[in-house]
Amino acid sequence: MEKYDAIVVGSGSGMMIADAAVNRGMKVALVEMDKLGGTCLNRGCIPSKMVIYPADLVNQIKHAERLGIHAKIERVDFKHIMRRTREFVEHDRRPMEENIPKVEGLTYYPVRGEFVSDYTLRVGDKHITAEKIFLVSGSRPRIPAIEGLDEVEYITSREVWDMNRRPTSMIIVGGGLIACEMAHFFNAMGTEVTVLSRSPRLIKQGEPEVSEILLTSLRERMHVEVGVEVTEAGGVGDQVEVTAVDGDGDTKSYRAEKLFIAAGRASNADTLKPENTGVEVDDRGYIKVDENYLTTRPGIYAFGDGIGKAMYKHVANKEAELVWHGFTEGHVHPLDYDKVPYAVFTWPQVASVGITEREAAARGLDHLVGEYNYIDTAKGAAMDEEDGYVKIILEDESYKILGAHIVGPYAPILIQEIINVMNAGDGSVWPITESMHIHPALPEVVQRAIYNLRAPGHHH
Repeated sequence: MEKYDAIVVGSGSGMMIADAAVNRGMKVALVEMDKLGGTCLNRGCIPSKMVIYPADLVNQIKHAERLGIHAKIERVDFKHIMRRTREFVEHDRRPMEENIPKVEGLTYYPVRGEFVSDYTLRVGDKHITAEKIFLVSGSRPRIPAIEGLDEVEYITSREVWDMNRRPTSMIIVGGGLIACEMAHFFNAMGTEVTVLSRSPRLIKQGEPEVSEILLTSLRERMHVEVGVEVTEAGGVGDQVEVTAVDGDGDTKSYRAEKLFIAAGRASNADTLKPENTGVEVDDRGYIKVDENYLTTRPGIYAFGDGIGKAMYKHVANKEAELVWHGFTEGHVHPLDYDKVPYAVFTWPQVASVGITEREAAARGLDHLVGEYNYIDTAKGAAMDEEDGYVKIILEDESYKILGAHIVGPYAPILIQEIINVMNAGDGSVWPITESMHIHPALPEVVQRAIYNLRAPGHHH
């Protein structure tokens, strides 16, 4: 049995802990059952943005006609786009793989680890133990219970990156971030896309207005059904056929060459057998932690997707910082999950931070709502930007920002100004309203939304 000062399970944001611990002179074991770098680098944020940027260009070229520019797309080289993406990811991962064996004080176990007893993991044919263990085991695509799914070929966000040939048609099951991003990508590549979302709204955690704009826009380019549950899948010749049931109990069948399952994420915690070391999980399989990210077992921490709080890479990185600070200083400055931002790089783009209007009402907060459309600003009009919309929720009287939700071009960039102000000083809107905004530039739409306040429920 090999004894370590710390064991880190997961090389995504867990790598930050392993790195910090080694620099502190600790003897560290790093356990990773998958590729180094975790989901974000290998199968998530990085490769998806690599393929989505070319898709954005395709849509911009198509939109240009409305501005009087007649450009033609000669050919989309799907194989090249996929190869460039894989090469970029490998280029990022390779130095990690090459350097990790050279790091003094670090032992790398490229195998699945599972707990066999208190504070003890089996890794391959070895047993390792430590008094301090960090579980950063991440998540995997959730596979819904669809009859006949095991008998047909389908892909998820794990396998999609190995594709070299563009499918002529694709059914995407899901209506969240991955589903909307992949629908945009494949549609822009020339694939006939059908999206089947169980939720009555796309990006269901967002504002209804944002979901509505996104739905309308996607429907101009592809087939999107919301509020339908896929119940069956089967093969018909070289195609996949799925059956979906709507809210009224009516069924409908859809066929395509490829089936993409993007129905949310599931915790990887079960692969660790955490019960063998007394670490409890909730009813969804996520590791239970307190506000210091300590599990139900002293000395064992967990963060990232495996705890199921806010499953974004930037959150896991922030949690890693807090966990390390708590580990070395003995206390954690709790993360305010109300201020977590996210973006969806679909078309139009979506970005969000803080709570929705509905959540503000549910918490009994006196609030005001500000709204503005891109097209009503000079720059938005120049872009002929019909979809762009900003919604901001403020606390009444204090004018503290509670949340902001944007759909349209550059939404993830525009929202950053709001995120920064939410985290500075008292979090009120005054820095935005009092700062000069360049005219005519797109950020004016954020300032105008704040100038355009109304009581909740009263639409202008």
